Amino acid sequence: MSWKERHEARVVLLALAAGAPALIVALSLLMIGEHSAKVRWSLASLSLAAWIGGAAALHARVTRSLQLVSALLAALREEDFSLRGRVPAGAGDDDALTGVMREINGLADTLREQRLGAFEADALLRTVMEEIDVAVLAFDAQGTVRLANRSAERLLSGTGGLLGREAAGLGLGACLEGQVPRTLLTVFPGGAGPWELRRSRFRQRGLPHTLVVLTDLRRALREEERLAWQRLVRVLGHEINNSLAPIHSIAEHLRQQLARPREERASDLEEDVAGGLEVIARRAGSLNRFLAAYARLARLPPPKFAAVEVAAWAGRVAALERRVRVTVEPGPDALLQADGDQLDQLLINLVRNAADAVLQAGAGEVRVRWRVDAGTLALAVVDEGPGLADTANLFVPFFTTKPEGSGIGLVLARQIAEAHGGALSLANRGDGRRGCEACVTLGVVARAPTMMLSA
Repeated sequence: MSWKERHEARVVLLALAAGAPALIVALSLLMIGEHSAKVRWSLASLSLAAWIGGAAALHARVTRSLQLVSALLAALREEDFSLRGRVPAGAGDDDALTGVMREINGLADTLREQRLGAFEADALLRTVMEEIDVAVLAFDAQGTVRLANRSAERLLSGTGGLLGREAAGLGLGACLEGQVPRTLLTVFPGGAGPWELRRSRFRQRGLPHTLVVLTDLRRALREEERLAWQRLVRVLGHEINNSLAPIHSIAEHLRQQLARPREERASDLEEDVAGGLEVIARRAGSLNRFLAAYARLARLPPPKFAAVEVAAWAGRVAALERRVRVTVEPGPDALLQADGDQLDQLLINLVRNAADAVLQAGAGEVRVRWRVDAGTLALAVVDEGPGLADTANLFVPFFTTKPEGSGIGLVLARQIAEAHGGALSLANRGDGRRGCEACVTLGVVARAPTMMLSA
């Protein structure tokens, strides 16, 4: 940039140009007047000196102010917020330079507070990352580790420092691809898993990075396993005790009666023995049915997948219930890839429960309907029974409020739905009417051929 193109040079030239007319007029008057040569040269020199000195003073003033502003901005760029522009006491807002200094000082205060907040947030984040019992690693676009917390160091112990290492060399190549979240069974130096893998993308300094989180599921699984065993032992103990207690009581009573001499025995002893044995047989049969139901629930075979038409499935099961009216509402044609026998058992349990509820209420009907939304089938069994008073124990094995119930119908139905990648839920109806609604969600394979359904 030439000197004439500089901002301060333009300011000097403008100052000289502004004073040039007055200087010309003064020199002209000086030459026309009757003055000696010495006076003329003296006044002319003073005028030129004043003209040039004023421009130089203006140049120095402008240059010094701009250099000060430049130094303050450079300090802000270097994140040095200790420098401040001087603001004269009592200076008003109408002074341009004072306004600039105030704005720069305010910007410095704001940036200092933001940097302090960023430092505190970064320190908190690093503390949390170091303390959580979850392995957290960040990889750049080339798959190189750029961040690893203490848990990640423990998980990959024995592999040396993690920063700067390649994901493939650490056995984490599979973590950067594939569907998430998912479960990994990979064995790492610091543990054997299983691990829950979660992954997300973020950008740092404009460059893409990948955040990988590995959670050890062993503790959670052990806790769930312990709770499951506790629930199972509690239910088994309750049911077995309900059967063994009367058997023991009656057997002890009959033993005492038979231990008496013949002349002291009651006249209706044979009748008591027959009745007692009948109760023992009945309770033993109930206990046997309970254990058979448990074995059935525990040995549910894996599904054998085949094509199942939803309309035919619903109509086939609805026709089996004869105690109450079961209406199958027309729905969209859909095809499932599922085990037809297991789906029949699932829907039979739901329709039977709904029919029991209607019979308990004394009147009403059962309706089966379904819809397909975004490749998902939602089939609902709706009844007009009394509804659900308590939903806490719906899916607890062997829990039942029915005198002749086994307590595995809903548990088995949910197990079948989950084995097919679906879900089962049961809740009171949401349309304000009495009754409850069981909903099964399953993945739809394709649209089924159009067919007529009669219920």
